Amino acid sequence: MSYTVITGASAGIGSEFAKQLAQTGQNLILVARRKEKLEELAQTLQAQHGIDVKCFAIDLAEPTGSEILATEIRINHLAVNGLINNAGFGDRGNFADLPLQRQMQMIQLNVSTLVELTHRLVPNMREQKKPFIINVASTAAFQAGPNMAVYYATKAFVLSFSEAIHEELRHQGIAVSALCPGPTLSEFAAEANITDSNLFKAGAMTSADVAKQALANRHSAIVVTGIKNQVAVLAGKVSPRFITRKIAGWLQA
Repeated sequence: MSYTVITGASAGIGSEFAKQLAQTGQNLILVARRKEKLEELAQTLQAQHGIDVKCFAIDLAEPTGSEILATEIRINHLAVNGLINNAGFGDRGNFADLPLQRQMQMIQLNVSTLVELTHRLVPNMREQKKPFIINVASTAAFQAGPNMAVYYATKAFVLSFSEAIHEELRHQGIAVSALCPGPTLSEFAAEANITDSNLFKAGAMTSADVAKQALANRHSAIVVTGIKNQVAVLAGKVSPRFITRKIAGWLQA
């Protein structure tokens, strides 16, 4: 029996990943801070699809979070054939005015936790059939982001890191994908204080559509969801960086 680990599974894209994988009969390890939300989702998925779901209420923004989760997986002898590093958050505002502690926690969760958990679980995944890793980045990864400087920078790291290990691990049979959604309807937007931004006023995809495209293309190194976002990324690649960062700053204004 093998499991797919989903971090940030209590809502948004994470819960959609869980629902869609459950429909295929995939057993799940759900991870988030909110125990009640996880258990409610787990009970629903087990009743509907007859799968096994393990829940771990762990704050992965804490430096010890990844180690705690990896230890639980090891001592319970759980085989991991999938890892979806979805946990993360953003915050809008001027870098110098936002609380430093919150921004450092953002780096911890969006970057350090993702890297550490991936490193700790890869040995387990090497032993499974058709293992995969999806690291949730963002279209924010493709340019600098005034008014969300640290968030954009963390997602640029996730994109670069994921591309690199995509090449390294594919020879070992592990597919690695960087998921790069644009604005998405989820709790993330409210927590990041961006629901009234110009970016969201231009329209957003549903979490279900993002998860569906991510799973369908999990063997691709980079998955940009939605035609509009794909066009925007391509346009950004041929535009001078001083233009793309000004546009990004306006979108988050």
